[in-house]
Amino acid sequence: MAYLLVVVLNKTEKINRILERFIEVDVRGATIIDSIGMGRTLEPEVSTFSTLLEIFNVGSGRYPENKTIFTVIKEEKTLREAQRVVKEELNDFKEPGTGIMFVVPVIDFVGLAPSLEEEKKAIEEKRKIEKII
Repeated sequence: MAYLLVVVLNKTEKINRILERFIEVDVRGATIIDSIGMGRTLEPEVSTFSTLLEIFNVGSGRYPENKTIFTVIKEEKTLREAQRVVKEELNDFKEPGTGIMFVVPVIDFVGLAPSLEEEKKAIEEKRKIEKII
């Protein structure tokens, strides 16, 4: 089974470091989109929501936007390492308004880049074939 790791990141200044560290744990690709949360969208229209955002110090421009990272990961071990990276970079989500991370099982997919291990095996096979030829 594969997994879809989704990270909604309010602290957008952390995105480059997270992506750099993803590479270190063999996450070979991700899609990043600009996103905006429900609270930010409703803030001007719903005064109660606006007041709550101010109380929790997440309103009025503190996080005007966020980034959402989507990555499909084949191996559970790689998934756990990617989750660890995000938690380390975001201090285990302890600060309110940091973001959210969740995982969804993926039944089927096509087009995923090979893992480093798969790539090494393919290179070894290619070398063996080249020696024969």
